[in-house]
Amino acid sequence: MGTAISMDRFDYQPDQGSVRAQEKAFLFNQFNLSQYQHSMTQALALLEKRIETVEKPFSGVLPQELVGQFQAINLDESLSPEDALKELESIYLEHAIYFHHPRYVAHLNCPIVYPALVAELILSTVNSSLDTWDQSAGGTFIEQKLIDWTAEKIGFSAQADGVFTSGGTQSNLMAMLLARDSYCEKHLNGYSIKHQGLPPEARKFRIFTSELSHFSIQKSAAMLGLGYDAVIPVPCDETFKLDVGQLQVLIEQTLLEGNLPIAVVATTGTTDFGSIDPVAELAPICQAHGMWLHADAAYGCGLLTSNKYRHLLSGIEQADSVTVDYHKSFFQPVSCGAFFVKDKINLSYVTHHAEYLNPLSATEEGTPNLVNKSIQTTRRFDALKLWLTLRYMGVETLGVMFDSVINLAQKTYAYLQTTDRIEALNRPSISTVIFRYVPDSEVPADLVDQANEYIRKAIFRSGEATIASTKFENTRYLKFTLLNPETSSEDIQFIVDRIVHYGDEFIAKHFNEFSMISEAS
Repeated sequence: MGTAISMDRFDYQPDQGSVRAQEKAFLFNQFNLSQYQHSMTQALALLEKRIETVEKPFSGVLPQELVGQFQAINLDESLSPEDALKELESIYLEHAIYFHHPRYVAHLNCPIVYPALVAELILSTVNSSLDTWDQSAGGTFIEQKLIDWTAEKIGFSAQADGVFTSGGTQSNLMAMLLARDSYCEKHLNGYSIKHQGLPPEARKFRIFTSELSHFSIQKSAAMLGLGYDAVIPVPCDETFKLDVGQLQVLIEQTLLEGNLPIAVVATTGTTDFGSIDPVAELAPICQAHGMWLHADAAYGCGLLTSNKYRHLLSGIEQADSVTVDYHKSFFQPVSCGAFFVKDKINLSYVTHHAEYLNPLSATEEGTPNLVNKSIQTTRRFDALKLWLTLRYMGVETLGVMFDSVINLAQKTYAYLQTTDRIEALNRPSISTVIFRYVPDSEVPADLVDQANEYIRKAIFRSGEATIASTKFENTRYLKFTLLNPETSSEDIQFIVDRIVHYGDEFIAKHFNEFSMISEAS
């Protein structure tokens, strides 16, 4: 037998012994717990100071005003921990957009609950990867338990399954991929895109979705080799929901053209209007034509926890797949989303067995490797955030919080209807309200549009609040997205007052000038 040789003989010995000690000083392990705790305490103190002193949701800084600070930074040179945090405060924290502030009412960014932040610390410190059992162990079961819990809330049976994702765009991509591959297997004699690539018929595939649906549907079609033209926008009715009659007409027209309808996407909570497409009415149409029905509930998923408005998602259990974004409506930090299928067998379209990672033998042995149903490999343990939220707070508390923002949206709509120089467009379905500043009727429509865009930018520049804008039928509108239970009616009134102020300011400055230009042309 050979003589064992110590590995120490092969250790690299640097010229200066202190170099290796310095390299190891920043590794997180049992030897550096005191440094870890000290650094975390410093960071926490910095955050506490910032959150306590935030008076506005935004500083109002412009890109060209901030970029110079980054140009002066040399990333090849390190700083002391204290100086690094001080620099971070200057270039980031002082100018961050704070979603917890009650006057942030722009986009689908919710304030977050602190149990999820506790989870963020734990999951980042341990750094599990949720792709395989041998990298996550109990984390696998925590995620699976939450998948099963949410599937039950949707109304799916035990045959359902799902996986956590980075958010709605990834979930919608998975939905369109499964819709495409399922159609081929069922209607093209078992054709497998996974093994054979796109069939010649792929250029005829058509996907139907509301004209107000998320852009990720078009993006997914392009990424899947079907192209933007494969997505047929369906007009909405007067309540901004997908018009079922128009859908039926478009499907029949598609068939007459020799094309192949493969899927319908129902948006249960559109980005602008919060409108909820009638899933229950769409389900029998999809069944009749052998089409996949996907429900994009990235925004509307909060209704799953609602104590008062759950009925708005009636019919979602009839969908073949569902998108959920916990980081929109469950008060979770980004990213925290999930994708669900009614029949778990469909997840096999994204399964690939790699011998080094998730061999088929592991599946046959019953080892739960979540990578088998994901388009990601390495994947954060984002499920822990929702887990601790539910264990700390309970689902009923989440439901009360989401109900409160729906109630606020309804109050806001009623208030806007009584406010001079404000015109509300939609009665809120969930918690978004679309409206516009409308001055005297003599003001040209183009100038009114310019005024509304100016209002959004002026408020953002001031930092007093953040609001969004959008276009509907080529007309510029402003938008409140209400997701913060701390936002009050007084906050709404303050923002509306500022909207009218900046609108009046713009019209007073530009009306005469605009009129003279119009007359000259």
